Amino acid sequence: MTLRFGTAGLRGPVREGPDGMNVGTVTRATAGLVHWLAAQGDSGAAVVVGRDARHGSADFFAATTQVLAAAGFDVVALPAPGPTPLVAFATRLLNAAAGVMITASHNPAGDNGYKVYVRGGAQLLSPADREIEAAITAAPPAEQVPRRAVPADPRAAAIAEQYLARLDARFGPPVADGVRIALTAMHGVGGMLAREALARNGFTDVHVVAEQFAPDPDFPTVAFPNPEEPGATDLLLALAQECSADLALALDPDADRCAVGVRGADGTWRMLTGDETGALLGDAVLDEHLPAAVPPVVASSIVSGTLLHTIAAARGARAVRTLTGFKWLVRAGEPLVYAYEEALGHCVDPAAVRDKDGISAAAALARLAAARGSLAAVLDDLQERYGRHATAQRSLRVDHVAQIGALMSRLRTDPPSTLAGIDVTAADLLRDGPGPHTDAVELTGVDAAGIAVRVVARPSGTEPKLKYYAQVSTPPGAEVGAGQLDDLLERVLAELPGEA
Repeated sequence: MTLRFGTAGLRGPVREGPDGMNVGTVTRATAGLVHWLAAQGDSGAAVVVGRDARHGSADFFAATTQVLAAAGFDVVALPAPGPTPLVAFATRLLNAAAGVMITASHNPAGDNGYKVYVRGGAQLLSPADREIEAAITAAPPAEQVPRRAVPADPRAAAIAEQYLARLDARFGPPVADGVRIALTAMHGVGGMLAREALARNGFTDVHVVAEQFAPDPDFPTVAFPNPEEPGATDLLLALAQECSADLALALDPDADRCAVGVRGADGTWRMLTGDETGALLGDAVLDEHLPAAVPPVVASSIVSGTLLHTIAAARGARAVRTLTGFKWLVRAGEPLVYAYEEALGHCVDPAAVRDKDGISAAAALARLAAARGSLAAVLDDLQERYGRHATAQRSLRVDHVAQIGALMSRLRTDPPSTLAGIDVTAADLLRDGPGPHTDAVELTGVDAAGIAVRVVARPSGTEPKLKYYAQVSTPPGAEVGAGQLDDLLERVLAELPGEA
């Protein structure tokens, strides 16, 4: 089986053969990209290429840049392993025809990938992916694809500093340093740039998880290098407790995601969900843009929670739900000021980076903590004003993909009529509703007290499993504690169908 070229490019295990990430696969992928760019009228245009520090990244980077150079493109090859947001930023800054990032983000250590951006710095959309895949299929064998070395380029060497300068412009003068931060780079490539970005924003009291700070493609301290995974942030929270931090920040290995840990009133630390962080950042960004003659746009995906939508509606902004993935979120509408997805992706500067960016999100969170104090308290205040919201996921891994289709069919033809005692109705998002159509089913209901339940069921796009994204929420001022809401959410998740 051949590795497929999807809407984000290629991703898979590093191994020989057409079903693996290897120099041959990358060479032919780049030959296909060359053909597609030429068909778009972009022969000879600038193309930005970057890489992380995973196994194979240096060789895949060399193959990509050399194939592009031999085909006559103006290659801007970033000089060292670095975060994915730098490629998105540089592609937009230089008005390049495309950008390529060699990364598998937070996948396991054995994987690598080939992520493609188009002009403007956003991820490519269909049908471009299918067109590029067809060009890859038609490409000659890898050994027949010409390659030429790429010399050092002052434009490439300047990108990191230009990115930091953009953050200076985005956030303004540094704040008085009064926030102690615990930070982990999760064995990835974002640590140094994140520390510099925080320092330039005024945050110099930064303590790093030493065991996870330097890039290490084996990710020795975590089973999965993803801040969402249980246990992945244990060392970070232990450091935060030890150094009496005010804020804990976790980047994923390519630094396009950022997770935040907060200390509660009882002194214990916990990681916020992506939805909680999305509400915090979205509300803070709206502070910068409201009031406005033209309502600013905030975006979240159909599987994300609705607290940010509630905040935006109350404050006079426009909230847009899109399909999952930042390729959709950054195209939600203008003027876009913020976008997020529950999987810890945040875009706080769409004018410069049209993708998720963990480093700018980290700076924004630190500045919010400096301005407002405890982020746990800020979140509690938002929940008090706009209604308490709790979100969680349940994943059903299957042995055969056909089982997912059977489960989705059951949800469409015989959905639950109640969840946790609340009557619910089902909407087939392939055909129902005014929003984007996709292979998903949404269950919603509200009880007499105004407590609402919402569940979106959809097949995973990358793994053989079905995912439930659940939320329970209350109206503002409701006498329902966080513990009661969590218990209700657990009941909802337990009652969802587990088999066809």
